[in-house]
Amino acid sequence: MSISALIWSTADLLRGDYKQSDYGRVILPFTLLRRLECVLDATRDAVIVEYEARKNLGIPLEQFLIRKSNNSFYNTSTFTLQKLLADSNNIADNLESYINNFSANAREIFEKYEFIKLIEKLNENNLLYLIVEKFCTFDLSPENVSNHEMGLMFEELIRKFSEASNETAGEHFTPRDIVRLTTSLLFTLDDALLTKSGVVRSLYDPTAGTGGFLSSGSEYIHELNPDATLVTFGQELNPESYAICKADMMIKGQDVSNIKYGNTLSDDQLPHQKFDYMLSNPPFGVEWKKVQKVVTDEHIQKGYAGRFGPGLPRVSDGSLLFLLHLISKMRPKEEGGSRIGIILNGSPLFTGSAGSGESEIRRYILENDLLEAIVAMPTDMFFNTGISTYIWILSNHKEEHRKNKVQLINASSMGESMRKSLGSKRKQLSDEQINEIVKIYGEFEESKVSKIFNTTDFGYRRITVERPLKDENGKVILVKGKPKIDTDARDNENIPLNEDIKEYFNREVLPHVSDAWISEDKKHCDAKDGKVGIVGYEIPFNRHFYEYTPPRSLQEIDSELDTLTKEILELLQEVHS
Repeated sequence: MSISALIWSTADLLRGDYKQSDYGRVILPFTLLRRLECVLDATRDAVIVEYEARKNLGIPLEQFLIRKSNNSFYNTSTFTLQKLLADSNNIADNLESYINNFSANAREIFEKYEFIKLIEKLNENNLLYLIVEKFCTFDLSPENVSNHEMGLMFEELIRKFSEASNETAGEHFTPRDIVRLTTSLLFTLDDALLTKSGVVRSLYDPTAGTGGFLSSGSEYIHELNPDATLVTFGQELNPESYAICKADMMIKGQDVSNIKYGNTLSDDQLPHQKFDYMLSNPPFGVEWKKVQKVVTDEHIQKGYAGRFGPGLPRVSDGSLLFLLHLISKMRPKEEGGSRIGIILNGSPLFTGSAGSGESEIRRYILENDLLEAIVAMPTDMFFNTGISTYIWILSNHKEEHRKNKVQLINASSMGESMRKSLGSKRKQLSDEQINEIVKIYGEFEESKVSKIFNTTDFGYRRITVERPLKDENGKVILVKGKPKIDTDARDNENIPLNEDIKEYFNREVLPHVSDAWISEDKKHCDAKDGKVGIVGYEIPFNRHFYEYTPPRSLQEIDSELDTLTKEILELLQEVHS
């Protein structure tokens, strides 16, 4: 039996006292504790000797102890899980002391797990000794389980426990197939670069959750080039998810100080950092009212020098704020540039008319040629929602043939039905389907499921069409020699950016309302370029893939009705007979 399966079997001890959805809250921190203990085993005695020699000198000891530990963390306690078993009556107090003697970076993880409360509950239920005894049997030493293998195992446990709690898993855990697809789309165009010897790159997730994207990024790079180094960064709001993410990074040998706790929108804890790659699955359709003042103040006070210069979306959905946050973290093109993969629902594609915050954000992205591709996903792919979702890929260093172009990929018909649904997740993508989508993206060719557009194809000008006010006799009312505007007859027209306004107006409007004219009032002109008509951008994804299906002929319908009528009459005859 694999170590992962053995650890999973610990759940047998918890049945009856814990709900299945709570198993992870016990097993994950104990897995982490055992791994840290095994990692520190080789240098434990040296650290204790150093601590005892210097503890009364009144000087900071951290750097001395880290040096002796040969790791980014340490523990000054003489306890181990095995030694705790020797004093069963005091096992709870001793385990608490053991935890409190970890270095601050490791201790914080256990604090976010509320590990002390966990110890107390396990002890009350007479389970603590059994759990400690069980974990003593697992050899999680680096000699037996590498950092990479341990990371994969820990991630597998996270996935299993998240799926077991599928009613809330989607808030902090992105399904593995979606993570793999998004990661592959993000990295695939840079595969040649990433295979170079000694390459070092950074990956950031502002909504890190349990660290799925950071783990998948590391895994992808490791498979591509074992000698490459991917430095991971993240921030997470939920304390338990933060603890899991930080633990996963610690297990993989990453610098856990790069994983931050707090609200990314109101408290960016990596304010001056730029990254090579960024991945995110922000919450869908979640309002940002709680942080509205902070975000609005940054928008007004800092403008484009801050994160939210292009505009602010409506308070009911903050998805685009996370996208703007990521864009602000892009390295300048001259420093190598950056790539972004972010999962969004459908509203960021089209919500908001010309001049709105959403439209202005899309305008900024498209006019700066940042959007590379959008992939439409099948429905029913996430644990907590069945809505349509889209993967956006952005880059500020596009390949030459992709410049000023956007690729739309319709993968909504892909996906396989799952034998057993997990919450709202009823479909999954196979490895073959993931590879097919990535291939379509990489080939950058027109097909039934792949459309390529100019960035300007998504833009339009909203002009205001005025009509004169008329009296009861149908005569135009004049004011100072000019027709008075009939505000009730006022209308708007959205004219594609690549069309001439006057030509469009003469062709599409005047033949129907010959007395109409285009308003040139300042309030009906674009605030940025000053031209008539307010510029707007939207991406009507479904419209571009709509296929007209002609209705059936009347003869076909009549024939079907005749057949059904005959069948009904025959059934009625059988009943009466």
